[in-house]
Amino acid sequence: MYAHLGYPNAQHIVGQRYLKGIGVEKNEEKAMQWFKQAAEKGHPHSSFNLAVGKLKNMTTGLEDRDVEKLLNVAAGHGVQEAQNLLDNIRNRQLP
Repeated sequence: MYAHLGYPNAQHIVGQRYLKGIGVEKNEEKAMQWFKQAAEKGHPHSSFNLAVGKLKNMTTGLEDRDVEKLLNVAAGHGVQEAQNLLDNIRNRQLP
């Protein structure tokens, strides 16, 4: 499995499957673990999903300051949802 070999796109896909329960039992904790691995390699959508997971209390082990850092990575790669969320956070209009 490519995800176990460290390929960030594969790790992201596995995270999505766990998040949505596609082909596996839905498990948000496992999803966040896979997103974290991919985010550590700079995967923008995993960075966004991990930040949202932190905001929704779906993951532990992240500090509040990590959310903005993750969103900056995602926004820097063109993930518009991340930019919108960053703008809301900076304006203190959290969703």
